[in-house]
Amino acid sequence: MHTLQVDLGARSYPIYIGRGLLSQGELLRQHLAGRQVMIVSNETVAPLYLDRVAAALGEVTHETVILPDGEQYKNLETLNRIFDALLEHRFERSCTLVALGGGVVGDMTGFAAACYQRGVAFIQIPTTLLAQVDSSVGGKTGVNHPLGKNMIGAFHQPRCVIADTDTLDTLPDRELSAGLAEVIKYGLIRDADFLAWLEDNMDALLARDHAALAHAIEQSCRN
Repeated sequence: MHTLQVDLGARSYPIYIGRGLLSQGELLRQHLAGRQVMIVSNETVAPLYLDRVAAALGEVTHETVILPDGEQYKNLETLNRIFDALLEHRFERSCTLVALGGGVVGDMTGFAAACYQRGVAFIQIPTTLLAQVDSSVGGKTGVNHPLGKNMIGAFHQPRCVIADTDTLDTLPDRELSAGLAEVIKYGLIRDADFLAWLEDNMDALLARDHAALAHAIEQSCRN
């Protein structure tokens, strides 16, 4: 497992990168704010990984919200499903939201966490390469509006990011390519040595070699 620390003073948090992280319960539980957890996922990711995350929580009380999958659902109407669940189950300010999915799930869960009771804790568990190298890191959260993309949102840092490369095994080829395009961009803009490494290891990345993917994710997050 690789661990990076995002240094933001009181809002600092770790990024964990590696295989089998969803099954490491203590890794997740140590970052919970309290004993109430709301897992937010979508119709595509939940059947694959929700049970694993729920098992990792052990005896911690948790509820789930399953959202429709797709950028077209990244809006205030869908966001209200998260608020409805939090209020219906009487979640307190000491709760933790867990975002299990790609960038849309992460953005909406983070924004819900920023707003609910004026700010609660949340954890990012990104399941796409693009989310692991981009949207899950940096604290940018929000939803779209008919008049503009990501125009309603907030900066709200997660307690941690858990990037389990095993989740990339189920990623469609098109989504893997989208993530690799973002990785290449980091090399082009900021790191010539990393770009050279990408050229030498692109076949391994496309073949979903876990060591190569972990290195690419780590270097992208550093940049």
